[in-house]
Amino acid sequence: MEVILHVYDVTNSDSDKTNSTIVQINKIFKDRIGLGGIFHSAVQVYGEDEWSFGFCEQGSGVFSCPSGRNPMYTYREPIVLGRTNFPIFKVNQILRELSREWAGSSYELLSKNCNHFCDDFCERLGVPKLPGWVNRFANAGDTAIEIAENTVFRLRQAKTEIVSASKVAYRFLVGVTSGSGGGNDSPGNSNRGSPRFQATWFKNIINAGDKPSIGSEIESLDNNPLQKHHQQNSALTMRQLSRSGKTKETEFTRV
Repeated sequence: MEVILHVYDVTNSDSDKTNSTIVQINKIFKDRIGLGGIFHSAVQVYGEDEWSFGFCEQGSGVFSCPSGRNPMYTYREPIVLGRTNFPIFKVNQILRELSREWAGSSYELLSKNCNHFCDDFCERLGVPKLPGWVNRFANAGDTAIEIAENTVFRLRQAKTEIVSASKVAYRFLVGVTSGSGGGNDSPGNSNRGSPRFQATWFKNIINAGDKPSIGSEIESLDNNPLQKHHQQNSALTMRQLSRSGKTKETEFTRV
């Protein structure tokens, strides 16, 4: 049996101006550009009725009406999708299954509309799905939402990673400077305990973190713990230099 898709312009608004605008949009984007538009669709197979899906508060959203005569929309065109090999009793069984699965309250304009229902129906009938232009606007909306959600997630993830990295760097710097006064350093790392080495090394780390491309981002995310550590340890480094007899003004300036 032949399977026919009936396509309508969505002109069910209470405003004639809105309905006219939708018709014009469909003419431009579908008829002239071939991109798509705002359409309602229904599937006809066996008999004179077409089957589609819409919103209702209770029960199934699957409904039927005479083919090409849905009073809510403006009829546009029929499209022959192919032929199904299923007998009528099998098609009726498929429709009963769809009626149970497609509740009217589950209707969503972008993700679960009449065109998605027709796609599901056609797939079960073993014929090609709807042409891409019939539901392209809704599919584009789905894609935009997905991209937006993924972008927000990735930004949050990046912020968490940067904050964690800055905290690790902060703890590492605290560990280096706090161990400078003791005698527990290994012979291979004897220079690391000297205040002069710490002053130069710490200055290089801070200067690298002060570059606008990195430092400003970390500061905005976690109030720049490296800069906080630099301020907190200025007095400490000065005291260490004093104890070792190296209190020259030039050395303190390098810190």
